[in-house]
Amino acid sequence: MKKGFNIDRFLLKYPYTKEVILKNNISTDNLKEIYEDYIEYENSYKNQAEFIANILRSQKSVHSVKSRIKDPDRLVEKVIRKTEDRKRKYGEDFEFTVSNYKKEINDLIGIRVIHIFKDQWQEIHEFIIKTWKVIEITANVRDGDNVKVFEDPRIEVRSKASGYRSVHYLVEFYPTNQKVIAEIQVRTIFEEGYGEIDHRLRYSHNEIPEILQSNLLLFNRIVGSADEMASLINNLSKEWAEKEKSYKKVIEEQKLEIDRLKNK
Repeated sequence: MKKGFNIDRFLLKYPYTKEVILKNNISTDNLKEIYEDYIEYENSYKNQAEFIANILRSQKSVHSVKSRIKDPDRLVEKVIRKTEDRKRKYGEDFEFTVSNYKKEINDLIGIRVIHIFKDQWQEIHEFIIKTWKVIEITANVRDGDNVKVFEDPRIEVRSKASGYRSVHYLVEFYPTNQKVIAEIQVRTIFEEGYGEIDHRLRYSHNEIPEILQSNLLLFNRIVGSADEMASLINNLSKEWAEKEKSYKKVIEEQKLEIDRLKNK
């Protein structure tokens, strides 16, 4: 059983949020209410996340699917972190409350879809937009990446200095009479490896040291090359299979012709 929200315990875990709370005049009572409201929905969100994951697992181009719901402390941390942004968007009077946090925080349910080869993304993309109502698509790329595949007015392309690559979908559905929004992230198996390492480093350092940053970017280039190599190998394999099939057909036809001539 989870403990109730305790601001002192929370600030020990996320000390940098104290300054943000004071700067934006964030009500700790609101944070407590959001935390406790979310706790009530956790089991429901877990079931919904697994339901979406099972649908995605049926797509033949999908290698694997992970599902998760947001950790309650992470939710409160994000509410604090996003308050300043929402004040710029809606005005200085804005504050996160129980009545609006589900609308404003769109990754309470998170699904991660892994595929092996870059060109498999297109099939997965088509599957997602046919299966759910998609309200937003964002393709995160690195400067210099080939973005021709994302030439679709529905897709917003964002260049990430960190080199993070992943296509994110916000989908909405109604498991009950209440609308639920889930985030689906689609990436290759190599991009997943990089994303996990990058995420772990960024959450373990307030600011990534320059030597780590430079090596991360080097690793990112290697990951991009690995994706290109995997796609090349896959295409060569397909071409070889087609040629092998063609050669076998020619040999079979020759054998039949030789047998016909012998019989004649």
